[in-house]
Amino acid sequence: MKVTVKLFATFRNGRFKQDQRDYPDGISCRQVVADVGVREDELGMVLVNGRHASLDQALNDGDSLSIFPLLGGG
Repeated sequence: MKVTVKLFATFRNGRFKQDQRDYPDGISCRQVVADVGVREDELGMVLVNGRHASLDQALNDGDSLSIFPLLGGG
């Protein structure tokens, strides 16, 4: 199945902005995050089709997964 993966902010450094990837049916957000080389302790949030999602959510063909880093500030 095809999943569009979008990386934001510092996650784009040395990677990509957006990529369409082939994955097996039922892959989880957590598995895709690991596949693109993002560590969970760096992760801020993930969105599936523009809606907040858990890392254990299964993806479907045609889904869009957006991956955001932790945000800091003061």
